[in-house]
Amino acid sequence: MADYDAFSYCYDRFTDDVDYPSRTRRLLELFERYDRKPTLLLDLACGTGNFSFPLANSGIDVIGVDCSEGMLAAAMAKLPEGCTNPLFLNQYAEELELYGTVDGAISMLDSLNHITEYENFCKAIQRVSLFLEKDRLFIFDLNTPYKHSAVLGDNIFVREDETAFCIWQNEYAGNNTVDIYLDFFVENKNGSYERFSESFSEVAYTIKEVQSALDAAGLELVAILDDMTDNPPTEETERITYIVRKK
Repeated sequence: MADYDAFSYCYDRFTDDVDYPSRTRRLLELFERYDRKPTLLLDLACGTGNFSFPLANSGIDVIGVDCSEGMLAAAMAKLPEGCTNPLFLNQYAEELELYGTVDGAISMLDSLNHITEYENFCKAIQRVSLFLEKDRLFIFDLNTPYKHSAVLGDNIFVREDETAFCIWQNEYAGNNTVDIYLDFFVENKNGSYERFSESFSEVAYTIKEVQSALDAAGLELVAILDDMTDNPPTEETERITYIVRKK
């Protein structure tokens, strides 16, 4: 099982193309449209906190949960001294354990695709439902089978900046699964380069599989949308946003 610690070392510098401010505003708009702005929110698989922090800055108390100690260390390094919002916890999604309930939850940027066993995916959904207040929303997104087979597939991607280089290699393993191999080369102060490697898999669950997991967890599907739009997903949608409510 991947610990994502090597990935955490370079995560922020190689996701600088993600428009977190726009995505955060979109989340807040969806909460307002389908329910209301949460007061205490779970950010499941929060990574380095790139949603946790702007949501906290909007006046929400945030609990960020991630299985990677490295990701959480990077997140906590961003906390101003003495600040306790967001609160970060090191847990696997399928073993989520909170101190009480929350009135909103999110899991963004295909984080739940990293749960490669469907049984554990269902457990993660159930754990969120357990700690979510009645009638409140859980918003999450997932990469689609189309993206895994046609976009990620067996392709290689390269990212670089002035002091680091990343080679991202994918292998399509069938059954909507992509195996991902990352190699990072990071420049040291003396001009030499240090190599970090990480490998993990992602599974693209179908809408039918997601619906079944939601039903078992007592969650109602409110809407499914194409990423960052109000349009329904198509056969070529790469990421679907799911908006669900605790019954």
